[in-house]
Amino acid sequence: MVDDKLVMMANQIGRFFVPQRLADPVAAITDHLRKFWDPRMRAAIVAHLEQGGADLDDPVRQAVRRLKEAEAKK
Repeated sequence: MVDDKLVMMANQIGRFFVPQRLADPVAAITDHLRKFWDPRMRAAIVAHLEQGGADLDDPVRQAVRRLKEAEAKK
């Protein structure tokens, strides 16, 4: 199970980007996770999503899904 702190951090990132009125806040969240989270953190949040993604806000859930798809293409 993912550390609750990672879920909290991911949701904080989402709550920063969503009100920014960006064209695609989910893309901004995904980009932030890709650039600033180390591979272990990204793997843990993806695993958490695969196990149901409890407590992830919807935009963050979408971003983690995109992150997972991008990682699979590597």
